[in-house]
Amino acid sequence: MSDRDRIESIDDQIAALYVERMALIKRQAEEEPISGQADEKSVVSRVTKDVPDDMARYLKQVFDGVLETGLAYRRSLTLPDSPLRDRIQGALSAADRTFPARAVVACQGVEGAYSGIAASRVFAIPQTVFFKDFDGVFSAVEKGFCRYGVLPIENSAVGSVNAVYDLMKKHRFYIVRSVRLQVSHHLLAKPGTSLDEITEVFSHEQALNQCSALLASLPQGVKVTVATNTAVAAKTVAESDGKTACISSRDCAALYGLSILKSNVQDRDNNFTRFIVISKDLTIYQGADRISIMMTLPNYAGSLNRTLNKFSTLGLNLTKLESRPLPNTTFEFMFYFDFEGRPDDPAVLSLLSELDLGSEEFAFLGAYREI
Repeated sequence: MSDRDRIESIDDQIAALYVERMALIKRQAEEEPISGQADEKSVVSRVTKDVPDDMARYLKQVFDGVLETGLAYRRSLTLPDSPLRDRIQGALSAADRTFPARAVVACQGVEGAYSGIAASRVFAIPQTVFFKDFDGVFSAVEKGFCRYGVLPIENSAVGSVNAVYDLMKKHRFYIVRSVRLQVSHHLLAKPGTSLDEITEVFSHEQALNQCSALLASLPQGVKVTVATNTAVAAKTVAESDGKTACISSRDCAALYGLSILKSNVQDRDNNFTRFIVISKDLTIYQGADRISIMMTLPNYAGSLNRTLNKFSTLGLNLTKLESRPLPNTTFEFMFYFDFEGRPDDPAVLSLLSELDLGSEEFAFLGAYREI
């Protein structure tokens, strides 16, 4: 028998033993608790004890996969008890899960803001109410003045809007819909104002970051001022005595009577901002196929990889993975995960329950559809 034939024979034996192992796991699933990290370490230590050092690390990787997929199989057979699972199942059993055509919606800024445009994309007939800042939007939803809020959550060029994530965690709100808008920024000023007369440029911090090349090209001494919103910036320039400009939308140019000095001043043509629709109540509308969570991970080598393997084992596609340092901690991070998955899938429910029960900090941000 050739070496290739022997390898294939060994592969067949490994596959047969793996199936046998999974059959035993299935039989024991209702009799024994899922083994934790200490049990897995014990197994890896035992099977690598007499293995040469140059092979032990590779054998460890093999058994890490065997043990992780075994746990995933057990999760699919027996859902762990979890308040989160109960809440999700309760939302899925609601009598009416049709996304509404009309609603009172809170947005940050003033008329012409991108969040207002996003609200018009999501709702057929929105009644939009504008608030000064993100806090105002959350407060309006919290108090029941508005049923939903529409907020930016991330930009393709500059990443996540951390302030919104922080408020989501603080208020324990949920995402019920999301929408991606292509954002084109323009340099606007009052009619008759020339580019070389500009002494100050207003815009939202995210928009300024997305237009760094334009700002670098302006004459030295031009002041850059952060506004709470691109539409607020346009309104500020419209009410000024001239010699100011803003980075805002074409809609705001028409709305506030401004002229376009330069078009499409964003650094990247494929500049998209993703907006979320938030709700105080956990509601899962029909067609939900995306889930967002945020969580901390144990501070040991391989913890992120182990978590990613849980998604990979179930064939779940991660559409976002981002981390940020936690304030007042030493090398601890909050991780943001978006993934494609149906909340009524038992395997997905089991995974969410496990992550919720096994993480020091975990927040289920919602199951929703993106348009």
